[in-house]
Amino acid sequence: MKRSLLLLPLLLMGTALISRAQIIPSSLEIVAALKQALEQGTVKSADKLSAVDGFFGNAAVKILFPPQAQKAEKTLRKIGMNKLCDDVILSMNRAAEDAAIQAKPIFINAIRQMTLQDATNILLGSPDAATQYFKRSTTADLFAKFRPVIQNSLDKVGATKYYADAANAYNKVPFVSKIDPNITDYATQKAIDGLFIEIAVQELIIRQNIGARPTPLMQKVFAFADKNKKF
Repeated sequence: MKRSLLLLPLLLMGTALISRAQIIPSSLEIVAALKQALEQGTVKSADKLSAVDGFFGNAAVKILFPPQAQKAEKTLRKIGMNKLCDDVILSMNRAAEDAAIQAKPIFINAIRQMTLQDATNILLGSPDAATQYFKRSTTADLFAKFRPVIQNSLDKVGATKYYADAANAYNKVPFVSKIDPNITDYATQKAIDGLFIEIAVQELIIRQNIGARPTPLMQKVFAFADKNKKF
């Protein structure tokens, strides 16, 4: 009986250590879970935005006239050129929807190159730590990949012509500051910006919603993160 009582603390300590080991994820588990989560978030983002009206029907990412051209838009609408302005906006958004699907392999490659330090910083970092990681590691590749797609799409739906027509029409108005009639770089950057906005939304869903963690590994790792958040 005495021996059993002496062994009890040791047994309890051993059980506690086993339980703790089961709760604290290993380095490999952290990396694997983060890769699952990031792939889930980026694929959902690309799929959502590449659908018809993915950009055009989403106020958070909808592409409008460039800030420097919004005065021109107002002027053109005042002189009865509403359809031209509407065509420019619709065509830019359709181009972005065409390009969005191209993001998947770029994000997958960035996920594969992620280090343990990257994964840990994302897991325990700010609510948009993953989004910031993607911005740092994929923006240049996204721009290079998106631009020709955007250009082709803009040409296909007539956006380059619509915008050039709108810009040239405005530039003929006396005493106005001229605007650049080329829209491709602007539409490309806005498409990328919209993608990151949607990725940030998906990241927050995974961080805040237990139901958005479909695998046992994600559940384990993010439960650990929930208890050890720096922010």
